[in-house]
Amino acid sequence: MTPAVLMLAGPVTREEVAGLCDDVRARLEATGTRVVVCDVGGLGPPGLGVVDLLARLQLAARRAGGRIRLRDPDPALHALLDLVGLRFEVEGEVEQREPALGVEEAVEPGDPAV
Repeated sequence: MTPAVLMLAGPVTREEVAGLCDDVRARLEATGTRVVVCDVGGLGPPGLGVVDLLARLQLAARRAGGRIRLRDPDPALHALLDLVGLRFEVEGEVEQREPALGVEEAVEPGDPAV
């Protein structure tokens, strides 16, 4: 199934956050998937308001049994999320513990077979 996409355009006010959290929960229920893709390309310059918004959206999704995935994050937003200790799945990035497609490990002659 294809995950639902939630377009986020900024700046987002505090009053809009609750409605966006409701949107995430509704999209998880409507699609039956466990992921909502949040397109964050239109949020503008990253700041603590954006971090708060994404944390609340992730919390709403987790409470509904899912998660959010970010699409088109600004590199500065990615760095800011790392700085505050929040980890989000990002579209196009390889998940941890999975090799990138088309990448093979080098084998040295004489290495034992696994």
